Amino acid sequence: MSIAYQSARYALLNTPVETDRHVMRVMRHLAPSEGDHILEVGCGRGFVTARVQRLSPRTEGVDVNPEAVRHGVAANLRAMSATGLDFPDASFDKVYSFHTIEHVPEPGRALAEMARVLRPGGRLMLVYPAEPIRGLYAVPAAVALFGNPLRAREMHLHRLTPDRILAAIEAEHLPLAHVASKLEFWLTPQFVTVLAKRARPEAELP
Repeated sequence: MSIAYQSARYALLNTPVETDRHVMRVMRHLAPSEGDHILEVGCGRGFVTARVQRLSPRTEGVDVNPEAVRHGVAANLRAMSATGLDFPDASFDKVYSFHTIEHVPEPGRALAEMARVLRPGGRLMLVYPAEPIRGLYAVPAAVALFGNPLRAREMHLHRLTPDRILAAIEAEHLPLAHVASKLEFWLTPQFVTVLAKRARPEAELP
């Protein structure tokens, strides 16, 4: 794990530039309701978490950086790795994650954990950069953190696409069905992928 992800500097660097847009994505693709138990993976200081909690008070957030949690702006934040979610199976109705999976050394394992804690029939939304070159959109953060743009690839460990996400799901034999993927443009191009957990391994979901 990069030291950046354990630092207060990294936590405070991540300002809520896209909070409104991210909340709109949660509303559009996950339709949070008052009774939903929702998890945000890679919540940072919890700017999106706090907004979603207005719609679904039982929303929780986890981030690998304990300093992000310490400086958090929402309730129910915990320091936790995406590849080791400390929750029972089928704990959440919905799960979402913004710009996290490209940072995780083992994205397949992170997907497996998110699938495990999602209830059957629940939905998972991932948003991740549509980079033509791995690390390109991490250059500003690499300059701010390290003073060296060439270290951007230490932050974005994977160049992901919807096909690569689906290949990882297949390789891990996960009970996740592809609902939709979309390329969106805002500041930088981003993919949005929505998945649903099958009620049974053989079930197909729309």
